[in-house]
Amino acid sequence: MKNIVLDKFSNHSIILRGFAVNLDDQLLVGINNVAGKSNFRHMKTPNGSFMSAAMTNCGEYGWISDKSGYRYEKIDPQNNKPWPHMPLIFKTLARDAADIVGYTNFESDACLINRYSPKTSMSLHQDKDERDFSQPIVSVSLGLTVMFMFGGLTRNEKPITKELYHGDVLVWGGPDRLRFHGVRPLKKARHPLVGAVRLNLTLRRAN
Repeated sequence: MKNIVLDKFSNHSIILRGFAVNLDDQLLVGINNVAGKSNFRHMKTPNGSFMSAAMTNCGEYGWISDKSGYRYEKIDPQNNKPWPHMPLIFKTLARDAADIVGYTNFESDACLINRYSPKTSMSLHQDKDERDFSQPIVSVSLGLTVMFMFGGLTRNEKPITKELYHGDVLVWGGPDRLRFHGVRPLKKARHPLVGAVRLNLTLRRAN
C-alpha cells in the first residue's frame, strides 16, 4: 500500500495513480468479452441527440439513456437479453480501490463502459440514478490520457482539473458523491496497447 500514489481532489475523492496498470491486459479482455455480447452503441439523450461516447454495460444492471430518460435496466434494449455478467476482475478491482480510499465492502452491481474517440467529451453531470448515494463511484481509465473535470455540488462551480492516465483509478463518495464531473475533449494520440481511444469503466451500486 505504501507504493500506491494517491492524488487527492479531496479526502473523499482520490485518484490511485497507476493502480490498474498491471491488470490492463485482463481488463481489456473483459471489455472485449462484454462488447462481444452487448455491442458499443451511441445512446440517445431524452431530447433526441446522440451521446458522443460509445457505451455498453455489464453486471446485474446497465445504465441507459433514451427518450424516456436516464435509468438502470436489467435488459439490454438492443438485444433484449440480460447484460453480460460483470467480469470478476472488474468487481475485485473496484472493491480493492474503494477499500483503500475508505469505502469498505463496496459491491458493484453495474459497470458502464465508455469508449472515447478523439474530440469526444462528456459534459459536467451528476451520477444520481442510483438508489443509494452512500455507495462510492469507482472509475478506471485505460488508453489515452484525458483531462478530468471535478466540480462542486452545483453546476456553476468552477471544476478542478486533473489528467487521468492509463491505469489510473478514481474513487469518490461521501459528501462528494453528487459532485458534478466530466471530461474535456480527448486529444488525438495513440496508446500502444489500447490504440486511438480511451476506455473508461464506471462501477457503481445501482440498486
